[in-house]
Amino acid sequence: MSNRREGAYRYQQLENWLLKGIQQQRWQLGERLPSIRDLCRQHGVAKITVQHALQRLEAQGLLEARPKSGYFVTLQAAADEPPATQSVIEAPRPASVSEMLQDIMRRSAAFDILPALQAGDLPPGIVSLNRSVGRALRRQRGNDFQYYDAPAGDDGLREQLARHQQRRGWPVSAAELCMTSGCQHSLFLALQACCRPGDVVAVESPGFYGVLQLLHQLGLQVVEVPSALSSGLDCDALEQVLQRWKVSACIVSPAFSTPAGALLPEASRQRLLALAEAYDLALIEDDIYADTAFTAVPPPLKALDRTGRVILCSSFSKSLSRDLRLGWIAGGRWHERIIQLKLVTQLASSRFLQRGVADFIRDGSFAAHLRRQRQQLRSQRDQLLALLRGWSGVVRVSAPLGGLALWLELAPGTDVSATYGRALDQGIVITPGPLFSASGQYAHCLRISFAHPWTDARIRALNSLGQLLGCR
Repeated sequence: MSNRREGAYRYQQLENWLLKGIQQQRWQLGERLPSIRDLCRQHGVAKITVQHALQRLEAQGLLEARPKSGYFVTLQAAADEPPATQSVIEAPRPASVSEMLQDIMRRSAAFDILPALQAGDLPPGIVSLNRSVGRALRRQRGNDFQYYDAPAGDDGLREQLARHQQRRGWPVSAAELCMTSGCQHSLFLALQACCRPGDVVAVESPGFYGVLQLLHQLGLQVVEVPSALSSGLDCDALEQVLQRWKVSACIVSPAFSTPAGALLPEASRQRLLALAEAYDLALIEDDIYADTAFTAVPPPLKALDRTGRVILCSSFSKSLSRDLRLGWIAGGRWHERIIQLKLVTQLASSRFLQRGVADFIRDGSFAAHLRRQRQQLRSQRDQLLALLRGWSGVVRVSAPLGGLALWLELAPGTDVSATYGRALDQGIVITPGPLFSASGQYAHCLRISFAHPWTDARIRALNSLGQLLGCR
């Protein structure tokens, strides 16, 4: 057993060494790495150890194996350090809602810099989904339309979701899931279940602005915890927060969190669970982006939960359709309370819509849609990264392995928010960095989405944005 643990440790050491070299640009984009033989000799490890480390980096999209040529860098990973933040963690404060964010949401432009450009054919997955929902509606018989859905949601859909999650490595049952009207609704229920007005909630920084909206509405205080571009929440900083203040809950997105698309490593997940036990807090997991993974879908944090401290929240809005408004929640020790709260805030979900989505998953259409979507998103991310290489004054850019957006850090002193109005004059809508912070940090940063194809019009809009920001 000790030899097995040592072998695992050696390949992880080598993987981390290679990753650091890519991040520090020891090997440039398109450059060939040392041969397997050279790496074996240099690090004193077996061939299989080197191959395993290289294959893991290849699975992350950082390397490409070329027959008879070796491994080449295909993506310049961002250095694993947080974006510029204050050196001292600030005390908890009430959350607030930005008027700029409300304007962005009114324009339906959270994930599109050119929202006026909406023409285009429906993707095959959405066509198939519409058929499934239509069939479910036609199958209604008798007085079905006069009855409410069960409090936890349709049994068939919850069963299909449970099977989908089991394939990720989370042995969940349908009874542990409750359907909601979306991930935001799930997060709202989770916070209501485990917090009281005035409680402190820890969030990632930069983090999801929708969470700040919820905290504001519920009268909760927020404390920001720095988050690295590629590895997510800083557990050392979180422990400092927990030592100083009583925190009721921590909201975290382990898989491809917005805005940077970070993926929380296994060791950090284990430590996060240990901190939750030691300091008696709830972990609210926003799992909405996991199914967008460009390679293997990571298991949720909830899969490691043995004491019911993790409340998992998710929906179909990022993996399938924003308009579907179907989410789910697994509430752990708070589950019964959450179902009661759902009855108060929603009462019931559409029965035929749930049954249609259940059929869509059951017949394999959802899996086929995800395969197509992942390829398209990866291609659109790569194209965006290539377009941004022509910008000057870029300090850092994240290179996520899933999700819908990346995080761009410009030279200090740049005021991205000041560009908002001038960009609007050209039909361009941006999401400046301060939207992702309760304390107004990240003035020189912005999130850019790759959720939509890079048409000629969107490329022109991106180039115009670069000029407005002084980067072209």
